[in-house]
Amino acid sequence: MDNAGQSTIVQPMTKRYDIAIVGGGLNGPALALAVARAGLSSIVIDALPEPVRSGAEFDGRGYALALSSKRMLAALGLWGDLAEHAQAMHEIKVTDGRVGDSRVFLGLHFDSAEIEEGPMGFMLEDRFLRRRLLQAMSDADLIDHLSGQTVVAQDVTPEGATLTLANGDTIAARLIVGADGRSSGTAARAGIRRTGWDYGQTALVCAISHELPHNGVAHQFFMPPGPLAILPLPGNQSSIVWSERTATAQQINALPDDAYMDVLRPRFGDFLGKIELAGKRFTYPLNLTLANSFVGDRLALVGDAAHGMHPIAGQGLNAGLRDVAALAHVITHAQRRGEDFTLPQVLARYEQWRRFDTATLATATDLFNRLFSNDNPLLRLGRDIGMGLVNAVPSLRRGALREAAGITGDLPDLMRA
Repeated sequence: MDNAGQSTIVQPMTKRYDIAIVGGGLNGPALALAVARAGLSSIVIDALPEPVRSGAEFDGRGYALALSSKRMLAALGLWGDLAEHAQAMHEIKVTDGRVGDSRVFLGLHFDSAEIEEGPMGFMLEDRFLRRRLLQAMSDADLIDHLSGQTVVAQDVTPEGATLTLANGDTIAARLIVGADGRSSGTAARAGIRRTGWDYGQTALVCAISHELPHNGVAHQFFMPPGPLAILPLPGNQSSIVWSERTATAQQINALPDDAYMDVLRPRFGDFLGKIELAGKRFTYPLNLTLANSFVGDRLALVGDAAHGMHPIAGQGLNAGLRDVAALAHVITHAQRRGEDFTLPQVLARYEQWRRFDTATLATATDLFNRLFSNDNPLLRLGRDIGMGLVNAVPSLRRGALREAAGITGDLPDLMRA
């Protein structure tokens, strides 16, 4: 890092860090910023070049940030600059069946007015969050950012850990954190196996512009091939996460833009008026993958490196940020007590905290996907009765709303009000 505080390609061979973070997406930088608050140094190693990460072009990708994630970004000093780009989600409407279907059932309606904390969540475009994280790392004296480099080996001894990069350089640290996605090399090199399966579904992701205002309402339509989420962005635009059987999704994605929209429109309906494609189109294969352990010798996993789940509840990034907040909580509290935060018994606190929650969430999303991604009349009747019951009982509805907002259970420091 130069004297102006700008992010540079560092030569870390002679420098030792408290924490080496492998993965420069969203969770890795967030963790670096979180532990810097406790005076801990870190390096974030990103396989992608920084210009790719910092692209400012609108492409339609966005995240549904739970209220707890917004609190965390505020605690890290990031939300002030992000708020102007965020769209509050005031309501969520969950529907069983496609728009226009005579059997359509509005099963659940969540309204943020039912809880005192405010909006349950916010939609934020990927480009704004990534750029703000990069800027914050650049401004932080305790964080180095190494972009365009990959880790090819890691070694752990009682004295510390060493990472070897593809260019031959080595990095020394007290702790390694894998934030490198569902195919985590960090986990694989540590011998941590994974459990999971493929759903046979692919998510088609894009943004659309529409004629009528969305009024901050998010929609989730459960259809036999998979769910369709319509998530409000600022202005008359929405982010689409549209799941189909993989073969069908591949055929749809191969279509030109006009034909692609011709397939989407009947599924979408006309409740927002005329719709048009805005930005780029993406596809993501859907699977469930859980690391059999979230920790190892001088090692911890966060985000998709620890768990990847179906996007049916929109909780992927929120679960990752909760990992980050929990790990930072465990590390910083150990530091204050004079404990070595790399000890197995300390890292075990993080695993115990997060493993049950993520396993429960993964099980719930898996069950919901299997329950709703079909047109079995008996299953449909049962799920509609269940949703109707939740919707009719205010205490159940508020409980589900607070759960979606991420403000239930034992919260890490960064996610408390």
